[in-house]
Amino acid sequence: MAVVLIVLPLLSGAAAFLLRDDAARRRLLLWTAWLHFLLTAGRILAYGRWGWAYSVAEGFRETPFWLPGAWEWFSFDAPGLLFLGVTSLLFLGAAHYAAAYLAEEKRDPGEKGENGFIFNNAPEAVFTGCLLLFLSAMTAVAAARHLGLLWAAVEATTLLSAPLIYFHRHKRSLEATWKYLLICSVGIALALMGNLFMGAAGLRGGAGLHLDGLLAGAAGLDSQLLKAAFIFLFVGYGTKMGLAPFHTWLPDAHSEAPAVVSALLSGALLNCAFLGVLRAAQVCGAAGLADFSGGILVLFGLASLVTAALFMLGQRDYKRMLAYSSIEHMGILAIGAGMGGRALYGALLGAVGHSLTKAGLFFVSGLVLAAYRTKQIKDVKGLLRRSPAVAALWLAGFLLITGTPPSGIFLAKFVILKEAVAGGRWAVAGVYLFFLAVVFAAMAKIFIETTFGEPAQEPERGFEPPRAMVRPALVFFVLVAALGLCVPSWLDAVLNLAAGAIGGAR
Repeated sequence: MAVVLIVLPLLSGAAAFLLRDDAARRRLLLWTAWLHFLLTAGRILAYGRWGWAYSVAEGFRETPFWLPGAWEWFSFDAPGLLFLGVTSLLFLGAAHYAAAYLAEEKRDPGEKGENGFIFNNAPEAVFTGCLLLFLSAMTAVAAARHLGLLWAAVEATTLLSAPLIYFHRHKRSLEATWKYLLICSVGIALALMGNLFMGAAGLRGGAGLHLDGLLAGAAGLDSQLLKAAFIFLFVGYGTKMGLAPFHTWLPDAHSEAPAVVSALLSGALLNCAFLGVLRAAQVCGAAGLADFSGGILVLFGLASLVTAALFMLGQRDYKRMLAYSSIEHMGILAIGAGMGGRALYGALLGAVGHSLTKAGLFFVSGLVLAAYRTKQIKDVKGLLRRSPAVAALWLAGFLLITGTPPSGIFLAKFVILKEAVAGGRWAVAGVYLFFLAVVFAAMAKIFIETTFGEPAQEPERGFEPPRAMVRPALVFFVLVAALGLCVPSWLDAVLNLAAGAIGGAR
């Protein structure tokens, strides 16, 4: 199944480059997204019911005859399956949004498309093809059982998402793309060094870089080399994850990319890097170095939370504001993962909630940009009168992303705070609570200004958003709100299995 889920968008992406009809290419995007999601959903529901036994049985039964032993390199455990599910659901919403977005741009061959959607001459084949190949690479990250393959898949996500950031083809998007490539390439080079140290740590026992071998032989790993491996892997993947102080590529890339690409970068790509960090922490935990890796995660998680809060206070661009919100949430996830126990469960639940909510917010930000044709906060006023539907989603996204009940993000943040207090980490809990309040105040000021503020002049007409671009955000927000009321039993089972696999029992 893992190989099928990787190959499906890979072949569709290749076909997208060959198709000449834009409408056919968009249909291919939607069909692939739906098929990938249905296969993934079926796997997750079954996994939540039968757990590890199902995974092992499926690995043997579904090994392709033309790839003997493929399940050894690509198969799903609970953490991989959890992140795959988030990625697949998010991509399904992004595919529907992208199809409508591209259709809007093609309606008017002038400088501006209908309803203010920015038109450009970038070939649609490149955009659609790279989107599908991007899905294939992210699926490979979730399925990789070998740290070398994981590294290669993360690097592939960088190369395949770069053309998506450059879609508008102006100077700012070019600068953001080069900054993204340079900083993330340095990070991925450091992660490669981490793999080399990891291999050296298990040299005596012949553990190699296969995750199962490393976990089985963790007791025999050289502790000093393993610590060096974790530091390099953490810095490398932490750069891609957007943790401070390695985060500098993220605000530019999110601000200059199309809204649908920003949604995928924030909601799915950052999770891929987070999974890389969790794999390194998983090995450290098995080797008895959970306190070492956990301490680093908590420290940089707090630094990311503080950095995001301070930068949000003076933010003038609403898409950059959303980017700093992603840095804040990556810090929260790192804090939860570093503390372990139930806090890790909270971090994984937070990853689900953040991905869906932030993707929805970026979708809505694209509609705000279409209505006002600017990303400057000072120029966006009176959204409620201009477009009540967009304003309602904009406010709903704000309430959900800041953890206002009912929200799955509130539940995740509360679990992490509770574990910090229960573990006697009073300093962590204090900093955590204070800067969450700062973030809430900073974001509330921006959202209230843009929604209820008085515009300098009345708009000539209202803005009616295309329904196909509204639905994905609406569905995502409803799901996150529902998570705050009740976590389904199958999802709770997968979250508990994932936390246990990484080291959440400590």
